[in-house]
Amino acid sequence: MSATGISQALSPKHPLQRLQSPSKGLSAIVHATGLISYSLSFRYLVEHPNIINDSYGWHFQYLTNIGLFLATATFTFGLLADLTNSPRLFSVKNAFAVIAVPLEVLISILYWGLRVINPALVMPAWAPPLIPLADLGFHFNPSFLLAFDFIFLSPPWPTTAMASVRTLVISTLVAFTYWFWIELCYSHNGFYPYPIFSMLDTKWRIMLFAFSGCLMTGSAFGLRSLYGWVNGYDIEKVKGA
Repeated sequence: MSATGISQALSPKHPLQRLQSPSKGLSAIVHATGLISYSLSFRYLVEHPNIINDSYGWHFQYLTNIGLFLATATFTFGLLADLTNSPRLFSVKNAFAVIAVPLEVLISILYWGLRVINPALVMPAWAPPLIPLADLGFHFNPSFLLAFDFIFLSPPWPTTAMASVRTLVISTLVAFTYWFWIELCYSHNGFYPYPIFSMLDTKWRIMLFAFSGCLMTGSAFGLRSLYGWVNGYDIEKVKGA
């Protein structure tokens, strides 16, 4: 093995990974910045209470906040890995990211897409409008920061056929588990968190969640392709490591 190969073998950094992570440099800054942003979003929910605060499921009725929780968990393990240089914590961060990154991208696409069509599809009439910074904190920052972390500070996701099937299965499970969850919340609260759910009958809600599962799968495939475009697909380089 060449000197370069030995160096790569001793390094926790994947050969295709663009920047060093875990590290106390840029990686720690990105993860700390993300955690500050996410914590400010959760604080906003507490400091601006509405009927959701006292309803079944709290603000986790919203897919946005479920994604925010997963983003927080992902970056918590990421920052801990940075501070301790722990490969195990880094692996846990990457495991969370497999779900969190495409989910947050899905949330951003759905939220901003539906909002462009009609804000009333995602914002209840009783809800005061989010201030712009809070809106970005909930619906842009997590997807941007997680995508940045994946593209530049993480190893690539597997590209095998089995990995693709697993991605589809996970995305479908996420979509329909969320459907079950909001129906449970509806049975207690008598209302849906997003107005669009009230506008659709059961058949169309099933189609919406099936579409969301496919869109989340597409997001994962798109992120995987973007990773390859930025960092390359040099399989021989990986084998040589």
